[in-house]
Amino acid sequence: MKAPLYILFALLIGSMIQSCTETQSPEQSYDVNFTVPSNFPQPNYDFSKNPVTKEGFMLGKKLFYDGILSKDGSISCGTCHIQSSAFSQHGHDLSHGIQDRLTMRNAPGIQNVAWKRFFQWDGGVFNLDMFPVNPITAQNEMDETFENVLNKLRKHPQYPGMFKSAFGTEEITSERFLKALSQFQVMFISAQSKYDKVKRNEGASFTAVEQAGYEVFKQHCATCHAEPFFSDESFRNTGLSVKNQNDKGRALITLNDKDVYSYIVPSLRNVMLTPPYMHDGRFETIDKVLDHYAQGMIDSPYLDPVFKQRNPAGISLSAEERTLLKSFLNTLSDTDFIRNRMLSEF
Repeated sequence: MKAPLYILFALLIGSMIQSCTETQSPEQSYDVNFTVPSNFPQPNYDFSKNPVTKEGFMLGKKLFYDGILSKDGSISCGTCHIQSSAFSQHGHDLSHGIQDRLTMRNAPGIQNVAWKRFFQWDGGVFNLDMFPVNPITAQNEMDETFENVLNKLRKHPQYPGMFKSAFGTEEITSERFLKALSQFQVMFISAQSKYDKVKRNEGASFTAVEQAGYEVFKQHCATCHAEPFFSDESFRNTGLSVKNQNDKGRALITLNDKDVYSYIVPSLRNVMLTPPYMHDGRFETIDKVLDHYAQGMIDSPYLDPVFKQRNPAGISLSAEERTLLKSFLNTLSDTDFIRNRMLSEF
């Protein structure tokens, strides 16, 4: 007797489900071993105090994309740090917190953080493990307290088990919470751009235009945007007009007048993927940034001396040099990084 059609259909679906469950899941295939690219120095992050494990990484990933960290559940780390923009903000000059509250600055990208010495535009944080504290507790960002976050995690159906897998027990503490987020973020390694492959002699080479642009970069930009991370992590006043009198930049941290309106030199890695630009996202395009350096700088006692070497202050590029420079900057885009499924929310 032939089986009814619906039974055959059910058997077929069951077989497909079994086949899928027997296939290795994306999580199982993740390689979470932290590896230093050959053209990078040794990292600054102390892995002896927080080694990366698959379980810790997966816990950190879930936390990074979970709105549970915010007061009303609407904002996660991934809300303002978007993978397609190298984990920076796009579409807004200033980032938006809960209830659409405006923050003071544009969200910077998260990349190669294991090598960073300072975090945030003013360098107010100097340990990756402490990086999430400010956005979680800031009134205009997530507006939450650590006590509330930990209590929500303890009552969650999944998190206690995930903490046990990552740290040995179900105990959820602020230290474990922050270390899990770090285990996820240290894997944000951007080192697969054309520039990297050229530097590592991996079969890639610059075009004549890109090489010429590289020379322009080395002549005019490399003082601040030092290789291989394209930032020397110094804090500099770049002659921007003041839009927010309350934001004194690095001076808010040091209380030193010489740091007024100084901000950390951002990395140029993936720069063509991360508009808008500057600490407050005032420039929508890279051309507007170059316009500012050429003819828009405000000379003041606080302006970084590197820009005072010509009169008027700034960096003057010819139209040809600008075109060449942008061609080189495109070689710093890492499409593998922004498409890495291991780092994506889904």
